[in-house]
Amino acid sequence: MSQIIWIARHANRLDFVNPDWFMTAEKRYDPPLSDDGMVQAQQLAKRLKGEKISQIFASPFLRTVQTANAVAEVLDLPIKLETGLSEWLNPEWMTEEPEKLPTIALAALFPRIDTGYTSRIAAQYPETHEKVRQRSGQTARCLAAECWPDDILLVAHGASVLGAAMGLVGDIAKTEVKATLCSLVKVVRQDSEWLLELKGDTSHLTTIEEVVRFV
Repeated sequence: MSQIIWIARHANRLDFVNPDWFMTAEKRYDPPLSDDGMVQAQQLAKRLKGEKISQIFASPFLRTVQTANAVAEVLDLPIKLETGLSEWLNPEWMTEEPEKLPTIALAALFPRIDTGYTSRIAAQYPETHEKVRQRSGQTARCLAAECWPDDILLVAHGASVLGAAMGLVGDIAKTEVKATLCSLVKVVRQDSEWLLELKGDTSHLTTIEEVVRFV
């Protein structure tokens, strides 16, 4: 039997397009998608339409939920918010723990969110590079095992996409995976072996990020 774990990074974010947004934002570490990011999310959804994905897990940040929701609408699936897929809680980027919308508020905006789901892995501020890779890798292994043999989609951030891939295929992902905005990683399990088939594919996008930004 086989299983496919799809791992997508969120689409473009508003503060990448308009850096001044950060200066006045109420939740400055939780930006929404930009207009072109919404287009990217739709392109990702179109790319995944024919795949046999049975469950969608997303980081609880707004940009990942928006990206996951575009896919969920096309695949007619609920969204499970998984803290283990969260952004790298790096104190050099964030002066305090990022404030996010609570699940009930997100569910009001995105009714596909499964409010009965309990996140499997925690993410705690502040967090080292090693910790985010460990945390997201553990999350990927946990969800893959729980959902076996179903194909699933994880929607995460640059560092947690990389960490999730490393958690399945090992250190090869560190050098092979390029986690650009709205890119797609595909990891296939054949028996007990994980194979990296897509390493950050962007062929579904009309606009591609030239430099990988993890902030």
